[in-house]
Amino acid sequence: MNKLRAFAAAFAAVLSVTWATPALAQASYPNKPIRFIVPYPPGGATDTVARLVAQKLTENVGQQVVVDNRPGASGVIGLDAVAKSPADGYTLGLAINTFAINASIMPKLPYDTAKDFTPVASLASAAFLMAVNPKLPAVDLPGFVALAKKKPGSLNYGTVGSAGIGRLIGEMFSMNAGVQITQIPFKGSAQLLTSLVSGDIDFVIDSANVYLPHIAAGKVRPIAVPGDTRLVGLPVVPTFAELGMPQFDVRMWFGALAPAGVPPEIVQKLSTEFARVLAQSDVQAKLAQLEVRPFVSDSAQFGAFLKAETARYAEIIKTANIKAE
Repeated sequence: MNKLRAFAAAFAAVLSVTWATPALAQASYPNKPIRFIVPYPPGGATDTVARLVAQKLTENVGQQVVVDNRPGASGVIGLDAVAKSPADGYTLGLAINTFAINASIMPKLPYDTAKDFTPVASLASAAFLMAVNPKLPAVDLPGFVALAKKKPGSLNYGTVGSAGIGRLIGEMFSMNAGVQITQIPFKGSAQLLTSLVSGDIDFVIDSANVYLPHIAAGKVRPIAVPGDTRLVGLPVVPTFAELGMPQFDVRMWFGALAPAGVPPEIVQKLSTEFARVLAQSDVQAKLAQLEVRPFVSDSAQFGAFLKAETARYAEIIKTANIKAE
């Protein structure tokens, strides 16, 4: 009987240690470096935002947050690495609009967009800007729409690639304004900008910060900002909402994902720490220089946002019959 009691006591002690281990691990999280995979090349807006957030997160949590650039296949290569990583909170990935677009436009993704990731938090959003070549005889949005309706299909816009966010924005504008426009795809942002300045293309709807120096030099004319908030760097440029098109509201967004199955306590801690970073005044000031603003939401809110964005893009892709590049 005494032996049985001794065995039971020893077995209970083993169980208590086993059950306590995950809780202790989560309580001490993070206790080693965190990898933050950016599925795009260094130097762009995605990389800049990720590195700023990673630097501040490192300072706040006391563990190194290392940015790992893994570009390729419209973000698929890097995010596939995230999906296939251990679900322990030590691998995160940066997602932008393309993550939601790929769900509908790429038939053979190596992961399930809805099932293989845990939404952690949204981080920031970047303003878009509609800008035209100054030679175009349209000085404002109403004038542009009138010109496009007068000459259906004659006005063209440039995009990076043929089936990414630029293409979808163009289709959204076409639907909302009731005009026919022609897409001209380019391999990169540099070619796109050069063609706009030279007049080879008529207009763009693209990330605002890229065009600010060229607007200041008079090489590009801004005519409207999607949404209802004017740009800090271009306070005189009206919004689409002000000009009677409030439904045309689209921004580049940035968010953090983790592999599916990360413990809720770790997800909550990460979400809280990201919000803490984005509340810092120096972070907000650096983002503002890029016309980027904090866009804070927790895991549940970001998950609902991703679901809504995926559905919105799926409808546009279906209506416009957009195919993968």
